[in-house]
Amino acid sequence: MRFVQIVFLAMCGLLAPTVARTQTWQIDPMHSAAQFSVRHLGISTVRGQFEKLTGSVTYDPAAPDKTSISATIDANSVNTRVDMRDNDLRSPNFLDVAKYPTITFKSKRIDHSSPGALRVIGDLTIHGVTKEVILDVDGPTPAIKDPMGNSRMGASASTKINRHDFGVNGAPAMAGDEVLITLDIEMFVPQPGK
Repeated sequence: MRFVQIVFLAMCGLLAPTVARTQTWQIDPMHSAAQFSVRHLGISTVRGQFEKLTGSVTYDPAAPDKTSISATIDANSVNTRVDMRDNDLRSPNFLDVAKYPTITFKSKRIDHSSPGALRVIGDLTIHGVTKEVILDVDGPTPAIKDPMGNSRMGASASTKINRHDFGVNGAPAMAGDEVLITLDIEMFVPQPGK
């Protein structure tokens, strides 16, 4: 009986670090960006960003294929540095933010085929339309401690979509169909009690 107890305790000791390493990280909106770019008249590129981004990532560095990501963007926070264009993007011509106030992403599976890089497959919802997309992720970085003692790490991701697939059809002669989406994300796990 004593042998069984020793084996059980040893196995618990081996499993405990794996279980303890899975953490839920919060996206830090002050140090994260959701950016996009699209061709204008086929001759130049217009860039913009969404200024309000929230979400969480459940991650275990020992099992990156079990990562889970959920993110929400406030569609009304679109900013291309031109008020008239931003108002048009918020209108029914494009995002129709009064009817569809958020853009969301929810991961479904992770492909971890090479170290330091992930492919995240998930559902992207824009303008009330949900399509599967693949995010090519650079990272995540190794976790660090910030001066307040919070654990932090970062990652960058990108994907390309066709805006018409999401029912975003305004200005067909002016705005390109393909939209490059780039995410620069900083995440943190606050210290207990903070």
